[in-house]
Amino acid sequence: MEIHTVTEGATEFTCNAYLLDGEDPVLVDAGTMPGVEDVIASHVDDLDAVYLTHQHRDHVGELDAVLDRFDADLYAYGEHPRRTGALEDGEEVELCGESYEVVYTPGHADDHVSLVGAERVFSGDVVVYNDGAFDDGSFGRTDLPGQSREELIDSLERILDRLPETVSALYAGHGDVYRADHDGDDSVREVIARALERAERREPKYPEE
Repeated sequence: MEIHTVTEGATEFTCNAYLLDGEDPVLVDAGTMPGVEDVIASHVDDLDAVYLTHQHRDHVGELDAVLDRFDADLYAYGEHPRRTGALEDGEEVELCGESYEVVYTPGHADDHVSLVGAERVFSGDVVVYNDGAFDDGSFGRTDLPGQSREELIDSLERILDRLPETVSALYAGHGDVYRADHDGDDSVREVIARALERAERREPKYPEE
């Protein structure tokens, strides 16, 4: 299986949207890049489903365009008019033949989930590797209405509790993909633990918070 960041090179603000190119291809988040459906079509002939980590605009701006192009199923934790399946905490889902646990991870968004597999984590915005605020372990902002630093801290702890020791890659909603032993010496667990430590300081992530 190959994983393509189909929003790479976007000129507008967007999340990282990941195409899992394998048997029954799936997309994790859709982003806001116009024409992302064409990029997806350059890699695969069909798309089985879209999985949303959460429904902030930078993750769903081009969702309708993707669903219309491929007639794909939509799986999300929160309600959505085009949702065909609900994600639940603790549920096991199969993406391109690999099993992932759905972990409910609110704080940045109240409908946020992460997908935790044996080899990789799709973490959305709850934890990222680098994002301009911190390198080598950061976390989603919590200063806007409906967000909570305390819930985000609980979510980071929840991911660490459920993280298999075999996980070696972190696919986050923003910043770079992190692959242990390729991009750095830290394990994915160490990256997430560093993000948790920084979040627990309860200091503003950005000066304007």
